[in-house]
Amino acid sequence: MSEYKLDVVVDGFHYLEGPRWYNDALWFVDFYTQGIYRVNDEGVAEEIANVEQQPSGLGWLPDGRMLVVSMKDRKVLRLENDGNLVVHADIWEHCGGHANDMVVSDNGNAYIGNFGFDLMGGADHENTGLVLVKPDGSSQIVAEGLAFPNGMVISADQKTLIVNELFGNKITQFAINEDGSLGEKRDFANFGELGDEPNLGLRIENASILPDGLALDAEGAVWIADTLNQRAVRIAEGGEILETIDTAPDGIFAVALGGQDGKTLFMCAAPDWDEASRKAETKGRMLSTQVKVGHAGTP
Repeated sequence: MSEYKLDVVVDGFHYLEGPRWYNDALWFVDFYTQGIYRVNDEGVAEEIANVEQQPSGLGWLPDGRMLVVSMKDRKVLRLENDGNLVVHADIWEHCGGHANDMVVSDNGNAYIGNFGFDLMGGADHENTGLVLVKPDGSSQIVAEGLAFPNGMVISADQKTLIVNELFGNKITQFAINEDGSLGEKRDFANFGELGDEPNLGLRIENASILPDGLALDAEGAVWIADTLNQRAVRIAEGGEILETIDTAPDGIFAVALGGQDGKTLFMCAAPDWDEASRKAETKGRMLSTQVKVGHAGTP
């Protein structure tokens, strides 16, 4: 285990998600202020837009317009050049729960996950799928049978999509076909099958990792936010754990690689993911540290 120096980038938020390094700046969302933020050159987080139904994943179309997931009404919104947010796609019919994280490929195809069940309401776990939204706003399901698909990245050659299964104890990958659809599901790293167990508490108890946010590096390894284990973990394809960053007492819920050389690991930190608790407090913050291998792929 290596020693890492942790720095606080910004704090005083509720629950940060969706960190992205884009146009030489760090971007992120705060679920419970409903804000999309960009950190300016002075280190101040400026609100760029507000998503009433709770923002999540961020990405950008080839022309530079931003896409953001609107979680509770299960839509993808687009930030126009005049500053207005408009509906890019309504994916309600394709989601089993809140729409969640998203990755946007170089050609503008967006891949969006969803909860699959009422997580905050205490419902039983149910598998769900990934939705593809094309640049024209059309949508379709392109993968199924995933245990809470969460953080996603696309390889540098744009041919592979990697996605965390938060409650599946694994990281999964798919080949991306020419039409944007996905090939057969295969393991990137599997720490043990959890089967069809519906009890979320038992799934968590039986899991070795709870992989939330995801970042890809130039050696083909990924950094994950290992949520309830209060750490960020670097994992090689096949499952070898290469590096671990202990962040206790903070939990880590999303990660991104960025900075001028791509070697700054940004980590969204909070005490937990409980909606009522996070709304009531401003203990969410962005941490960072320096790593040896730089960013690759998208985002």
